[in-house]
Amino acid sequence: MNQQKGMVKIMELIIFTLLFFAALTPLALCALGIIRKPSSRKAALAVNIVSCFLVCIVAFSSGAIRVSAAEAPAPESAETTVEDAAESDSPYTTGFGIGLMGAALATGLSCVGAGIAVASSASAAIGAISENPKTFGKALIFVALAEGVALYGMLISIQILAKF
Repeated sequence: MNQQKGMVKIMELIIFTLLFFAALTPLALCALGIIRKPSSRKAALAVNIVSCFLVCIVAFSSGAIRVSAAEAPAPESAETTVEDAAESDSPYTTGFGIGLMGAALATGLSCVGAGIAVASSASAAIGAISENPKTFGKALIFVALAEGVALYGMLISIQILAKF
C-alpha cells in the first residue's frame, strides 16, 4: 500500500507541475513576442482562466485520489458510525476545502473584474478630466465604484472564511 501512496504522490507532483507551467503559458507567449495585439491579450486571459479552473478540478480530483488510496482502518466494533470515522480522520473536510476554494475564487474573480472595470473607467475619466477639469469629482466616483467590486469580493470571502 505504501508503494501505491508513493505513486499517487508522484502523479500529483507531475500534474501540479504541468498545471504550473500551463498557468505560465501567457507569460511565456508575451516574452516570446507572440502576444502583442489586444485581441491576443484576451486570449491570454482566457488561457489563464482555463488554467485556473484546471487547477481547481485537479485539486478536487487529487483529494479523491488520496482518499481512495488511503487504507481504511478496520472498525473496532459494529457500533462505529460514519460520524465517528469522520471525526477521527482529519480536522480538514471536503467542505472546508470547497469553502477555501470558494473564498479564493470570490476574491480572485472579483479582483479580475475590478481590474478590467478600473482600466476602462480610469482611462475614460482621464480623457474627460483633460477636456474639462470640473468633471474630476464625477470621474472619481466612477473609478471608485469600479474599485468597490474588488472590496465586495473580499467581503464575501471573509464571510465564507468566518464560517470555519
